[in-house]
Amino acid sequence: MAVIGYIRVSSNKQTCEHQHFEIEQFAHQNNIIVDRWLEETISSRKPLNKRKLGQLLDELQDGDILIAAEISRLGRSLLEVMRILETCLNKNCQVWTLKEHYRLGNDIQSKVMAFAFGLSAEIERNLISQRTKASLDSIRATGKRLGRPFAAQSKKLKLSRNTKKIKNWLDAGFTKYRIAKMMSVSPATVSNFINRMGW
Repeated sequence: MAVIGYIRVSSNKQTCEHQHFEIEQFAHQNNIIVDRWLEETISSRKPLNKRKLGQLLDELQDGDILIAAEISRLGRSLLEVMRILETCLNKNCQVWTLKEHYRLGNDIQSKVMAFAFGLSAEIERNLISQRTKASLDSIRATGKRLGRPFAAQSKKLKLSRNTKKIKNWLDAGFTKYRIAKMMSVSPATVSNFINRMGW
């Protein structure tokens, strides 16, 4: 029997440390030794056979325990979560999750719980997606621009609005550095603007 700690994050901007700490703390409190750690940085939308978890499922042995911080670390869709749980349960392995306090084994109660959780998680994601879409549509309807403002574009716009003034400064012998300082932009921005204008 082996205890495996499974950790997954979706992007390089996230770290595995928090999940690792949670599982370590849980193991310590319950006098459990984690025999193996599996960490991966990949979206759960990727096919299971492209993830390290897919390989782990093939290697699981009778009596192994797979521990994850929460069940959503395993998969994002109902079908995938159920497929993962089915594989584990058929191999007489347990799946433990810390957030939901699940101890899923090869019994009918575990299978019912796993199905219910997977279904509710899928419904919740769909509802969140629908609310987000409705909110974005509402914002677009007001004519507001979505997303972060592009600093480079705003700076170029600022220079474009002052084309005549900048040309006069150049003709008067002002340096690009001085113009940049007066316009509160970088010298490179001024240089690119001047080149684009063909001056």
